[in-house]
Amino acid sequence: MGCARDIVEHAGVPRFVFSDFPLGNSAGKPNDAASQCATLQLALDLFDAATTPNTTVVSPQRWSESTDWQFDFMNIDALPAERIAQLKNEFAEQKRIANQIKQRS
Repeated sequence: MGCARDIVEHAGVPRFVFSDFPLGNSAGKPNDAASQCATLQLALDLFDAATTPNTTVVSPQRWSESTDWQFDFMNIDALPAERIAQLKNEFAEQKRIANQIKQRS
C-alpha cells in the first residue's frame, strides 16, 4: 500500500495498492475505520488476484471531492504563523508522549 505511485512502481514491487492520498495515509483516511478496512481488503484481494509481477491496483477512494489538497498538503507557505505554531506544539506533545512510552518499556 502506498501513496507515491511513481516511486513505488519504480522500485518494482510485486503487488501495489495505490491510494491517491497524502503521504503517510496509504492505509486509508485517519480515524476512518471504513476507509482503512476497504484499503486493507483491496490489498488482501490483490494477493489473491495478482497473476503477474508489478501489478498495481488503484483504490477508488478519494481524499476529498476536490484535488486542491494536492497543492496545499504540507505547503508551509500557505499556513499562517499561528497554525504553524500550533502544529509545532502538537508535534512536541506527540514526541513527549512517545518518549514516555519508550521509557516505560
